[in-house]
Amino acid sequence: LPEMVESGGGSAEAGGSLSLSCRASGLSNDDRYMGWFRQGPGNSREAVAVVLTGVGTTYYSIATKGRFAVSQGDRKTIVNLQMSNLRPEDSGIYYCAAARRGREIHGRPQAPDFDWWGQGTQVTVSQ
Repeated sequence: LPEMVESGGGSAEAGGSLSLSCRASGLSNDDRYMGWFRQGPGNSREAVAVVLTGVGTTYYSIATKGRFAVSQGDRKTIVNLQMSNLRPEDSGIYYCAAARRGREIHGRPQAPDFDWWGQGTQVTVSQ
């Protein structure tokens, strides 16, 4: 089975920056949707930023647009997230996700659109 390994995250003060990276093993180097979801306490998992690797099409939530930047790494199985101007409400567990090759996503990405998930990494932003 493919494995998604996340790195980065941690703690920052409001206004600061953090970065996340995710490397998928066991996936072919094909165009596919990869990205990041966030889950806060008592909340469902919501898409933060998603990229269609190989094509470059991106999606950002309203809350993160202009502050976060998602990008593909040097392979289509690597996705990075640069988070700037962080806010306390950005805190939560961030999950890397990948969709199967050929999956089409229209509108806001939803968790069921993705097939493989990382273990999650904690991001905490303090005032």
